[in-house]
Amino acid sequence: MKPENLLYAKTHEWVHIETDATGGRIATVGLSEFALQALTDLVFIELPGVGDGVEAGETFGEIESVKAVSALYSPVTGEIVAVNDPVSDRLETLGQDPYEEGWFIKIRITGNKGLDQLLDFAAYQQFCESEAH
Repeated sequence: MKPENLLYAKTHEWVHIETDATGGRIATVGLSEFALQALTDLVFIELPGVGDGVEAGETFGEIESVKAVSALYSPVTGEIVAVNDPVSDRLETLGQDPYEEGWFIKIRITGNKGLDQLLDFAAYQQFCESEAH
């Protein structure tokens, strides 16, 4: 996935929304390269389980670096249908390939809560620039 084709939350999670065979919407969620560069030296990640429910704007896990522990926020509401467990053992994947191999969870979206808050790539770039100053 190219960063330019994704949507972003102001909490730095990226989202890729696809329609599955049943017509449902599936959101793949990861953490942006901007956020990963700010964290540096990752040491631990805690992800939820398949079947767990998530709410837009609520936490679904934590990522820990030598600098800080940061919450991971769900950009959409729904049920977790897949978890990228291997990333927990290979944290370097996040820095090397945050938009392909570095995804965290896939959520079957229920409702539209949170979707109107997501930024396109250009708006997210502007948001990051404003945060950096």
